[in-house]
Amino acid sequence: MKQRLVILGAGESGTGAAMLGLKKGYEVFVSDQGLIKDNYKQELSRNGIGFEEGKHTEEYITNANLLIKSPGIPDKAEIIKKCKAAGIEIIDELEFGFRFIKGKVIAITGTNGKTTTTLLTYHLLKQAGVKVALAGNVGFSLARQIAEQDHDWYVIEISSFQLDGTNSFKPAVGVLLNITPDHLDRYEYQLNNYVNSKFRILRHMDGSDTFIYYQDDTILKHEVKSRVIAASVLPISLTDQSTPVHYDGSQMSFGFSEAFKIAQNETTLRGPHNLINTMAAVAAVQVAGLHEQAIRSGLKTFVNAPHRLESVAVINGVEFVNDSKATNVDSVVYGLGSYAGPLVWIAGGVDKGNDYSLIAQEVKKKVKTLICLGKENDKLKKAFAGVVPSILETQSVKDLVKMALAEAKKGDVVLLSPACASFDLFKNYEDRGNQFRTAVLELKKEVEG
Repeated sequence: MKQRLVILGAGESGTGAAMLGLKKGYEVFVSDQGLIKDNYKQELSRNGIGFEEGKHTEEYITNANLLIKSPGIPDKAEIIKKCKAAGIEIIDELEFGFRFIKGKVIAITGTNGKTTTTLLTYHLLKQAGVKVALAGNVGFSLARQIAEQDHDWYVIEISSFQLDGTNSFKPAVGVLLNITPDHLDRYEYQLNNYVNSKFRILRHMDGSDTFIYYQDDTILKHEVKSRVIAASVLPISLTDQSTPVHYDGSQMSFGFSEAFKIAQNETTLRGPHNLINTMAAVAAVQVAGLHEQAIRSGLKTFVNAPHRLESVAVINGVEFVNDSKATNVDSVVYGLGSYAGPLVWIAGGVDKGNDYSLIAQEVKKKVKTLICLGKENDKLKKAFAGVVPSILETQSVKDLVKMALAEAKKGDVVLLSPACASFDLFKNYEDRGNQFRTAVLELKKEVEG
């Protein structure tokens, strides 16, 4: 008799798990409390997989032999409590995929910088001709990648929520970029719970595996010293030149395997945070066996994901930069640090409990005008009154870019780095970034004919 696999959530993760479950001989049923996107519905129907949407029918779920839940569903959800009471094993799609994996894994986590580092790591391996798949929070789900074909390496962007659902997950290379307070509502508002979640990446790693971490991060430095870590530890640093991978003030230095140096202007990424991301990615692919020539070549051709310090256009000598992904103050620190100024800074949206004092000095030094883009701007205006010479506000993206150009002079940078969520005026940060990009390009046409 077939084992019954029930999957909660029918997005990319859930549908990918369904495809792998079907291939491995499970009886598969998918349940989503929301509406399922048409492309996933069609895929499930095409493959004869039963599903429901808009509800979780208890009797269809609590008879499972194995339950895979979307990372976004908290353990305290009623249906999860009932499944636990029924003694059903509950895992994440990532854990499910890993149970059938044949290649090796590079897993990348951290509060900020995960996507850039993951995409760069994948790009470097792909350009070097390695049979590699991109999975996790970027690209397709790991389960789908495994269902479709085997690869030698899997580069996975992994969140704390996904790590919470793993039991046997064991990357050959684990990368932890940083830890700053985030998603604390999911972790009982205890930072230590969030930290423990991130460190689950090390749970099964041993001496044959390599753990790469950013040593300058205060939390990481303390945690690495206080924990027993079985994996080989490889720190990276912007300040400590005694580490095998570091920045010496002008070049990134790699000395633990094949020794060489690379300047940031030999790459396509800018800003001090991208030095960290680049060093982590290069260290990871060196562990995977790549050599200097292939790495140098790949670094020159990398194109980052949109909405991350994306240079949109230059109008009358003013550069417009889309950093819409910067939805918290920690992310804005990186954006501000990437430019010498003067800046016209665009911020605002749904405040996430931001402490703007953390960036006040940097803002004072570099920002000539703050344009608030949001429905409720009082906290922003109050925080930077007297810090920034000029504060404006609008709820129109078209007006925003015109205001920004009027405030800027040749050589200035207009930086959309909101520090806030986007849901007051936009669907998500991508929508905000896309609207900004469109408005900038339309303005460029208008100004330059």
